Amino acid sequence: MTKNKNTSNALWGGRFDDAPSAIMQAINASIGVDKRMAAQDLAGSSAHAAMLAKCGIINASDERLIQDGLSQIGEEIKAGDFIFSAALEDIHMNIEARLGELIGEAAGRLHTARSRNDQVATDLRLWLRDALDEIDERLGAFQKVLVVLAEAQADTIMPGFTHLQSAQPVSFGHYMLAYVEMMDRDRGRFADARARLNECPLGAAALAGTAYRVDRQMTARALGFDRPMSNSLDAVSARDFALEFLSAASICAVHLSRLAEELVIWTSAGFAFVSLSDQFSTGSSIMPQKRNPDAAELVRAKTGRIVGDLNTLLVVMKGLPLAYSKDMQEDKEPVFDAYDALCLSLSAMTGMMADIKINRKALADAAGAAFSSATDLADWLVREANVPFRKAHHITGQIVKCAEKNGKTLSELSLTQMQAICPKIKEDVFAVLTPAASAASRISYGGTAPDNVKAQVKLWKEKLS
Repeated sequence: MTKNKNTSNALWGGRFDDAPSAIMQAINASIGVDKRMAAQDLAGSSAHAAMLAKCGIINASDERLIQDGLSQIGEEIKAGDFIFSAALEDIHMNIEARLGELIGEAAGRLHTARSRNDQVATDLRLWLRDALDEIDERLGAFQKVLVVLAEAQADTIMPGFTHLQSAQPVSFGHYMLAYVEMMDRDRGRFADARARLNECPLGAAALAGTAYRVDRQMTARALGFDRPMSNSLDAVSARDFALEFLSAASICAVHLSRLAEELVIWTSAGFAFVSLSDQFSTGSSIMPQKRNPDAAELVRAKTGRIVGDLNTLLVVMKGLPLAYSKDMQEDKEPVFDAYDALCLSLSAMTGMMADIKINRKALADAAGAAFSSATDLADWLVREANVPFRKAHHITGQIVKCAEKNGKTLSELSLTQMQAICPKIKEDVFAVLTPAASAASRISYGGTAPDNVKAQVKLWKEKLS
């Protein structure tokens, strides 16, 4: 193989005589991914330069040149005029090289008392902090849409399911509030992750700290971190903050996927509980009658992608000794991918639930099917006839069998038919056998009674305001 003489990387190639091969350049370059952190890299460099000047490590004149150069690079990137070079590997070296073109030798002083190892760890924490704030806003907006729907449908009765079999009647509003609760726990996980990641690696240098008398508190404050990280090895090698984000994102995506699955089921002809607008449905290339819930299906599918991103980084990190290894270059792509997929999924779910149409009749009919008030009959026997619950459960099972044999619902059986099984049953039992009465009776805290739902809606509106 022919060697390329005198073309080694100008920023790190003093130790080398030959340039890396094309294959080495291809596998080594990350600029296609990490250029997304340009704003964070510029912010970190600006804070670092200011600290170096304050500590007397560089002079004020050089700092002014550096700050002006960084500002110009920021404008170039914003305007789309900046040329990103794969030969310069990553966003850090691309910016440093351009800074050298703009201000000359002073640019070389910027990298004093830092390494790309602490630089990239700082950039990723800064980027992820902004990403978490964005996700929190999107989750809050989604919760508000669900609360509005819960308020409008508090009195709408539908079947609740276990094993996807009709179980007991519930309020549609109650159903929606279950997802509001899930999203709130997701917000809590993201908030916890944000709090833990908000420590500054800058100043840890390559792995051992620096011999310069730097002020790490100053750079941490300037970048909005709570404190500098207290162990230099940990500062450059920790990626648990990224794993924690991916874990929280995976759980959140699973929650969205469960609701997406409900929409796929509910919009099918066999259920017809709800319908999606044209904005979130597609047709078939061959079957003109079809309305496919593709947006919901794709939210469901993107969950696999996000969970895969978590698994990717877990596998990358699992065998790495301290401190930095080049393997960690692969940390950013799964983080960025999961963020993009989750944001898109949240937007899609928010849009779908904002204009969903509810088929109250189909919900009501289904709520009364499959003997869904059987538990209410058993409870009536306990409450009004003083029958032990296990015996009441057995009696109710016999009555359900009778209704099934006669092709009737429980409320369609005659009192005589019920009394043939249990003489203690009275006429007022029929008052608890309707789906609406069943739902209204669930008054315990957290229960599905419409009055409970309305009270919870009020609390959520206050919390989300």
